[in-house]
Amino acid sequence: MTELASVLLLGFLLGVRHATDSDHVVAVTTIISREPSLRRVTQVGALWGLGHGVTVFVVGSAIVLGGLAVPPRLALGLELMVGAMLVLLGGLNLAAVWPGLAPEMATRAPHAHEASGHWLLLRPLGVGLVHGLAGSSAIALLVLSTIREPAWAAAYLLLFGIGTLLGMVVISLGIALPFRDRIASPRWRRPLTAASGALSLGFGVFLVYQIGFVEGLLRGVTG
Repeated sequence: MTELASVLLLGFLLGVRHATDSDHVVAVTTIISREPSLRRVTQVGALWGLGHGVTVFVVGSAIVLGGLAVPPRLALGLELMVGAMLVLLGGLNLAAVWPGLAPEMATRAPHAHEASGHWLLLRPLGVGLVHGLAGSSAIALLVLSTIREPAWAAAYLLLFGIGTLLGMVVISLGIALPFRDRIASPRWRRPLTAASGALSLGFGVFLVYQIGFVEGLLRGVTG
């Protein structure tokens, strides 16, 4: 029983570490660069972690409890979606600071901007869902190699998701805190948004190339 408790604790700690994966950090950094307060930054991290944890738990439990098999090509396709999503997030950030769009953004009514902000909080939830889908099969197979009892494996996945959620909140605040005096200033928010957008776009293109052509997912399609 003590050994099992140690394994479950390890699942929580690995979930915290999982939040530090480069594609996760880039995605969340791109989103929080447009948030005006630390409260919103915390919400972004929590929603990303919630979306990620839900899909890892649901899909992972289907694998460990129901014997669901995820074909390798489908798993690669889900990882490709992560790269494409990073390209999209980066493009949206760069479009938001494009010179021609600035006057329009400045003249929006305050209540319209606030409503838009609430909708933007759904973005990290969706991004987390996609990231969770991409990693759920590998995580579940790793769990199965460690824990043979399906119910305890599902508990491991739940703790893993909680760890990832808490880890992403800490990472989001850790990224934002050095800029806490600047994130509320439009003068600083524009360059921060542009820099994070360029980073996300470049990293997304790299992932798409790596998965699509180096690992061969798109070679058959384009060839």
